[in-house]
Amino acid sequence: MKRLLNLLFWSVIAAAFIGPGTVTTAARAGSDFGFVLAWALLFSTAACLVLQEASGRITVLTGKELGEAVRVRFSTASWARWVPATLAAGVVLGCAAYEAGNLLGGVVGLRLLVDVSPVPATIACGAVAAALLATGNTRWIARSLGALVAVMGVAFLVTAVRLGPDLGALLTGLLVPRMPAGSMILVLGLVGTTVVPYNLFLGSALARDHDLGEMRWGLTLAIVGGGLISLGVLVVGSALGGGLEYERLAAVLTDRLGPGGEWSLAVGLFGAGLTSAVTAPLAGAITARTLLGDGGGERWTERSWRYRGIWLGVLLVGVVFGTTGVRPIPVIILAQAFNGLVLPLIAVFLWLTMNDRDLLGERGVNTRIQNLVMGAVVLACVALGLRGLASAAAGALEFMR
Repeated sequence: MKRLLNLLFWSVIAAAFIGPGTVTTAARAGSDFGFVLAWALLFSTAACLVLQEASGRITVLTGKELGEAVRVRFSTASWARWVPATLAAGVVLGCAAYEAGNLLGGVVGLRLLVDVSPVPATIACGAVAAALLATGNTRWIARSLGALVAVMGVAFLVTAVRLGPDLGALLTGLLVPRMPAGSMILVLGLVGTTVVPYNLFLGSALARDHDLGEMRWGLTLAIVGGGLISLGVLVVGSALGGGLEYERLAAVLTDRLGPGGEWSLAVGLFGAGLTSAVTAPLAGAITARTLLGDGGGERWTERSWRYRGIWLGVLLVGVVFGTTGVRPIPVIILAQAFNGLVLPLIAVFLWLTMNDRDLLGERGVNTRIQNLVMGAVVLACVALGLRGLASAAAGALEFMR
C-alpha cells in the first residue's frame, strides 16, 4: 500500500507534462508520421528522468529545494542577484500563459461526451482546480492527481492496444531515429512538452522528506509511465493518417472500436487538461516560493497569501482567457522567450550543481557515466532553448505586422 501511495504521489510529475499540449503534439506526430517519431518520445522521457532525478537528489541530500539552491548560489555575487527573481517571473509567466490551454483541453474532452457550453465548462474546471489547490496540502493534491493520471493513462493505453498497432514498426520507430521532411517542429515539440522548467522545481519540492531510493523509484515509475501514456497517444493519433481534429479522431475511433473509442479519448483529454490545470498553478507557486522565499519562514507557507496569490493568479489568467476566447498571444510569445532562457539555464545549473562536492558530498555527485548522460541532455536543452527563442522572435515579428 505504501508503494502504491508513493507511486500516486510521484505521478504528479506525469500529470504536469502530459497536458493538452503533449496530447496534441503526440497525436499530431502519430497522425502525420505514424510511428516514425516515437524515438523522440523515448529520448524526451529519458531526458526528463535524468533532470528530475538530479533536482530531486539536491533536495534529498541537502534539504534545499532547487529554487533555494539557485537562490543561495546566485546571492553571493551582486551582479547575479537578479537571477532568482527573473527565473521566478519566467516560470510563473509561462504557467499563466498556458493555463488557458490546459483548461480548454479538459473542456474539449468533456464536450466529446456531454453537450455543454464551453464557458460554464471552463469555469467548472477552474473551480475544481481551485478547490484542490485551496486545500494547501501538496501530498493530498499529488495523490489525487495521481489517481486522475491513472484513469487518463488507462484510457489512452487501452485505446492504443485495441487499435492493434504494428509492433515491428513501433519498435523500429522507438529505436531508429529518423526525421522526415517537415518533422523537425514536431520532434522539438515532443521533447519540449516533456522536459519543462517548472517540473524541475515541482519535482524538487516533492522530494522533501523522501530518501534517495524512494525518490528514484517513484520518479522512474511515474516518468516511464508518463512516457508510455504519451506513446499511447501517438498510437491513437496514427489512426487518423494525416491531420489532427479531435472530433474527427473521435469519429474514427468510434468507427473502429465502437462507442468506447470516443469515450476513452474524451476521458484521456479531460484527464490531461484537468491535471495540468492544477499542476501549472501549483508549480508556479512552488517555484516562486523557493526562488523568492525566506528560507522556511511564515511568509511563503502553503497557506500564506503570497503562495495562494501566485496559484490563484495563474488559474484566473487561464479562466479569463479560456472564457473570453481571447488568445493571449503577446503573453505566450513572452513566455516562450522566458522559457527559452530558463530551461537551458536551469539545466546547466543542475549539471554544475551535481558536481559540487561541497554541497552534495563525495558520494552524492555525478559519476562519469552520469555526467556524460546529463551532458547530452543539457546540450539538447540548450538547443531547445535556442529554438524556443527563435520561435518567440518569429512570433513577435508576425504579431507586430
